Amino acid sequence: MEPSLGIFDAPVPRGKTRRFFAMAAVIYHTIVQNLRGGHRNAVVGIMFTMAQGMTLVVVFYGMFTLIGVRGSPVRGDFLLYIMSGVFLFMTHIAAVSAVQSGGSTVVSMMQHAPMNAMVGIIASAMTVLYQQFVTITIVLSISHILITPITIDQPGPALYMFIMAWFSGCVVGLLFLALGPWLPRFTSIALQLYRRLNMIASGKMFLANSLPASMMPFFDWNPLFHIIDQARGFIFLHYNPFQTSLMYPIYVSLVILVIGLMAEFFTRQHVSVSWSAGR
Repeated sequence: MEPSLGIFDAPVPRGKTRRFFAMAAVIYHTIVQNLRGGHRNAVVGIMFTMAQGMTLVVVFYGMFTLIGVRGSPVRGDFLLYIMSGVFLFMTHIAAVSAVQSGGSTVVSMMQHAPMNAMVGIIASAMTVLYQQFVTITIVLSISHILITPITIDQPGPALYMFIMAWFSGCVVGLLFLALGPWLPRFTSIALQLYRRLNMIASGKMFLANSLPASMMPFFDWNPLFHIIDQARGFIFLHYNPFQTSLMYPIYVSLVILVIGLMAEFFTRQHVSVSWSAGR
């Protein structure tokens, strides 16, 4: 005889297929909730993301204009050059922040079935991917129609680099997520430092080919630096990124993913709600 469900118990579907669709449904509703961002309409959340991206583009465009840089360092559209760095940077940093905060095992929402850490991580990551993809598509379309026609040399590989910027951000966020319950203050400081460091270390404001050999060690360690530079090689016909590697961010992201999954699993086995008391 099956035990009766309590008033606060969630029924667990039997069978792998039913469990998969039940988990997919929870992820979908969590993504919709994340997209709303406290608003009634998910479109408002996307508009805020678009406003953030456009603000950075305008700031960098104005900064380059003030210092006398009026043309693209590569043969191509100057605005597209700025956007190629800004939007990949934003996608990476947004993925780090979303995964780091979306899968925490000590938040109250995770104590209620059918929510769990994996659902929170996947939903947060997919929310960022959707928001950034829609934002980039709309901004590029507006720029193409109202400002100047945009030509991307290799759209497929350029899209792949966008996904790599998102994926590398997700795995870094997973590492911060696993470390958070053990060292919350250190993790918060390290996360802020990582964001600020990537303002320069991501290379979104310059080309890797223009850096002298003595400066490369300061940037070469960063997977996002390689991703942005390789993306510009696919976007612009006359740019060949010979200072960076296409495979380096893949290898580094996979290593961080394995370490992050192991660390998150270990943390989930030992984490306690009482750890967050008083913080």
